[in-house]
Amino acid sequence: MGHPSVERRRVLAAAALGRESGVPGPDPGSGDPMTAVAGEILDVSPHLIVIETPEGTEERLVIAPWATAWHGADAAPADLPVGSMVIMRALRDGRVVERIWADTTRITGTILSISGRKDLTVELDCGPHRGHRTIVIPYRASGRLQVRHPKFEPGYLFDAIGIRRDGTGLALLPATSQPPYPARAVPPPPPAYAGLQSRISGTVTWSDMFDEEERGAAYPMLERPDTGCPDAGVSCAGLPYLALGSLLQIRNICSRRSANVPVVACGCVAGRFCDRCVECDTSPRGRIAELSPFSYVELGGDLVKGCFNAQIGLG
Repeated sequence: MGHPSVERRRVLAAAALGRESGVPGPDPGSGDPMTAVAGEILDVSPHLIVIETPEGTEERLVIAPWATAWHGADAAPADLPVGSMVIMRALRDGRVVERIWADTTRITGTILSISGRKDLTVELDCGPHRGHRTIVIPYRASGRLQVRHPKFEPGYLFDAIGIRRDGTGLALLPATSQPPYPARAVPPPPPAYAGLQSRISGTVTWSDMFDEEERGAAYPMLERPDTGCPDAGVSCAGLPYLALGSLLQIRNICSRRSANVPVVACGCVAGRFCDRCVECDTSPRGRIAELSPFSYVELGGDLVKGCFNAQIGLG
């Protein structure tokens, strides 16, 4: 994605409002930092993983004895196939890996069409920034997905976690329960929300629409001329309007970790989900931010669980 003007926008906005511009990154009071690391597996054993990073450098990281992995299902880290693209959560300055997600993708959008009898082919409208995407739901996963997507028909929202295989996205797990309304019928926010809260609670999710190692957030309530997104400005969470480049103070209620994350994109698809996250507690309705995988993992999120309970404020 890449937004070179984000830093400049943040500095100018802070100057106009007479406040400090804030610094992106984790809150030092959140404990030992977690570091997200990405790359392609070159070699792996029970104790060591060797990857090639997106910059083309080779990295050797220790695998912690308690580390776990996911590659369409739970797996031992040593069983991950060479050539897989991984995102890892690491401790100790990013040198000790404790969690690995291999070839993991998230599939979020509005259902356009469904075809097939066993393995289902689904075409999705993933918003103006992501375009259309065709994915496959394997027969073994269809029951589990349709239980959480009771309106499995065109015009309704879809959200699943899966893996990339041979250039195709395979949807395997429901990320959340499907909202009961059509994608274009988002409930309005409660009037009591508007402008009364210094911090807003809701659901934070992740998306793979970001660049590989980008740290940032997509936010639903951006000015449409600012983003070139005609679908911006929709949310049931009563969010304030912000400008591209604003800093969000995001606190993961589950992990008790906080960070300042820059708004780098329009979260127009996330804004259409008036759902709840039930990780560690039940959140109020509404997705208040959609994070890059790096930002999500470094705040303690699990890519397979798909969301965490959060509070946001302005950084």
